[in-house]
Amino acid sequence: MAESVLASAQPGEVEFCTLGMFILDDIDFGGSRPGVKNILGGAASFAVVGARMVAGSTHARSVSWIVDVGSDFPPETLAVLQSWGTDCVFRNDHTRLTTRAWNGYHPDEKRDFKYLTPKLRLEPYMLSDTQAWSRTFHMVCSPSRCIHIVNEILRRREELYEAGQAPSAEHASTRPIFVWEPVPDLCTPEEQEKFFAANKVVDVVSPNHQELGMMFDQPGWSEWSKEGQQLVQTILASGIGPNGDGCLVIRAGKEGSYAFSRTQKLWLPAYHQPGTSGATAVVDPTGAGNSFLGALAQGMVTAGREPFNVIEPILSASQAWRESLDAWAVRRNLPMALICATVAAGFVVEQIGVPEISMTEKGGKELWNQSEFTERVRLYTQRLFKTLDESPQRHLLTN
Repeated sequence: MAESVLASAQPGEVEFCTLGMFILDDIDFGGSRPGVKNILGGAASFAVVGARMVAGSTHARSVSWIVDVGSDFPPETLAVLQSWGTDCVFRNDHTRLTTRAWNGYHPDEKRDFKYLTPKLRLEPYMLSDTQAWSRTFHMVCSPSRCIHIVNEILRRREELYEAGQAPSAEHASTRPIFVWEPVPDLCTPEEQEKFFAANKVVDVVSPNHQELGMMFDQPGWSEWSKEGQQLVQTILASGIGPNGDGCLVIRAGKEGSYAFSRTQKLWLPAYHQPGTSGATAVVDPTGAGNSFLGALAQGMVTAGREPFNVIEPILSASQAWRESLDAWAVRRNLPMALICATVAAGFVVEQIGVPEISMTEKGGKELWNQSEFTERVRLYTQRLFKTLDESPQRHLLTN
């Protein structure tokens, strides 16, 4: 029988919760380098890393998730997870193995994935009452399951409110932000109609460029092709979000990301760009997309805190940027959240597995891979300001 460890966050404190699973990964790089095993991974781990970077040590407990611990769970992995200081519910069950999976990569960045042990899928009813009141939710799933998760979480919150168990009336009346990552193996033409239906219940839908192409029977998605542009317009016209004010965020690997609303477009380059030698710091892309979306979700409720306070003074000098923020209207936090997401993904690709967290001896500053998250946000934002000044139409366009 599973043993649950109660979450430590207080009602109303949780800002990010993922329904992704914790997985131990085996990674096959397709012969380009030796494969590795027993790597801390899964959509949950990487999404939490992204959200945790944006939250910072001050708000670490606002990031919440569930980890299922099997009989083979490595002690060193537990130590890493605990070092993040998140609101993590460890469910111990020594009658089963920890969920494990195999990841295989192709030269074109296409990924193959399969489970090596039985998976234990997380369901909305498994969330604690505190987690159910999260301000944002991250999901990696099929369109049908996406709709189910959203409906169940909203129903659960309504029941808690009626039972007098809401953190506050204001919290209860505010719809959470749902960020959906379509599961790759169901990005097929047969799932198109379900994809359009699921888009209507989430606030952000984010396939990567390969997956989006696969779903619409194309070799991939490209901003530069007429087919790619028409596809974006088709998705937006169909509607994203209950009020049609949701966003499509296409993760395009080394090309960065593209965000679209019905009226706005934003392109952000990847954090790591090739140098004069053509080399970059990219080691392994596994989990970068999950971390990107975890950071994006957390960033959408981070206004007034350090990451945004680093970005705003730099980009406020750009008239094009200021006008763009106003045009995003109710989603005006999205562009700055995307900057945070880009930087977070930049940390994740620098090694196999998750980035390493540490503290400086003097001052007690938090470091990831020996760098401060907010310092990288500052450096990236300064680069972005320069290119915005040189070519605003490349980054910011009205659809």
